[in-house]
Amino acid sequence: MAKKILFINQEISPYVPDTHLSLMGRKLPQNMQEHGHEIRTFMPKWGNINERRGQLHEVIRLSGMNLIINDTDHPLIIKVASIQSARVQVYFIDNDEYFIKRQMATNEQGEDYADNGERAIFFARGVLETVKKLRWVPDIIHCQGWMSGVVPFYIKTAYKDEPSFCNTKVVTSLFTKSITKDFGDNFKDCLSFRDATPELLTSYNDKFDFEELGKLAIDYSDGVIEAEQEVNDMLLNYANDKKVPLLRYPGEDFGDAYRAFYDEIFKE
Repeated sequence: MAKKILFINQEISPYVPDTHLSLMGRKLPQNMQEHGHEIRTFMPKWGNINERRGQLHEVIRLSGMNLIINDTDHPLIIKVASIQSARVQVYFIDNDEYFIKRQMATNEQGEDYADNGERAIFFARGVLETVKKLRWVPDIIHCQGWMSGVVPFYIKTAYKDEPSFCNTKVVTSLFTKSITKDFGDNFKDCLSFRDATPELLTSYNDKFDFEELGKLAIDYSDGVIEAEQEVNDMLLNYANDKKVPLLRYPGEDFGDAYRAFYDEIFKE
């Protein structure tokens, strides 16, 4: 049965350099679309993306909302472009402070940005608010990359009663690409939004790092995928221990395995 699938990607080739994560960001939506599923695809508008070369343009009707994070208003800018060879349209989440004047997860010296946690929160909420504006109801949300790690938590708490998401299943793909710094002392407070309350986070470490964020994503996902080899063993074991449905790495020819996994998740 054809499904509506929302892909929330950290990276998508060709807008950023080729990695396993960015290539899956392109190939997976393309594969699902070619097999009859209806898709929407989002990624951050990282500062190293060449807007002119990628032919990005702002979608005025979707932009203009302010998201309050860490007691500060952050304007949400939505841009769009198309990967012609894949026939895939990509929506970009942008903001002057969090993305335009930055590189990706690390600065020019190769150091993680101290506010990467806030950037992930802004990205997650920006995607979900935009999907609401599109009046498009996904059957499945597939998160790829740590940058989308707070999405499952929000879907199952802050957005659980939203018509766009109340029946949505969430799948998280685990990749090797990680971060080295934690998100600082106030990440839990910044994450708080509507029913996504700090009380729900008491079982996690006060300082969120890559593994703690992965645990949060797993806890609120309906399924987890080992998206490449040599994924963090602790997170794979955590998913097993929590008895979350887990698809082990299916190899490069992933399409049939992913579609079967979607069907399994959707029936539960």
